[in-house]
Amino acid sequence: MSDVLEKFDLKTSPFLTELVKQWRAQDSYGAWEGKSDEALLEPYVIDKEKRKEIPIIGDPDPETLWRLELFYNAVGLAIERRSGVMVSPMMKMSHEGFGKMVLLAGRLVVINKSLRDVHRFGFLTLEKLAEEGEKLVSAGVEMIEKFPEVAKYG
Repeated sequence: MSDVLEKFDLKTSPFLTELVKQWRAQDSYGAWEGKSDEALLEPYVIDKEKRKEIPIIGDPDPETLWRLELFYNAVGLAIERRSGVMVSPMMKMSHEGFGKMVLLAGRLVVINKSLRDVHRFGFLTLEKLAEEGEKLVSAGVEMIEKFPEVAKYG
């Protein structure tokens, strides 16, 4: 495991805690029971050297798409925990790695994200992963607080 992963305290980020829960929930056969939380999050960290190895143009593999879905599922569940309003993710993706991710609360679009170059989805560090997740969660909660009647009574 890289030094970058060992230096970051996951407990400082409610979003990363939610993301780890998403990974653990997918482990129906117990294959990841012995893995640390850091090891589960390692595929999200793509440093500059790893990024150079990924071609500029490429199709996302199923594992990358799955990681992307788990990331946005964690964003949605973290928004739910903070707001008390159920959030549902919807993703539409082309085989070339371009698409759209929306998170919906009732009739309200709380997150609307255009996706491109999904085959290169990742973050330089766990801190950057946590920052992006927390930023999206805060934006989603803010949208629900701004339009509660649309979010709660969709």
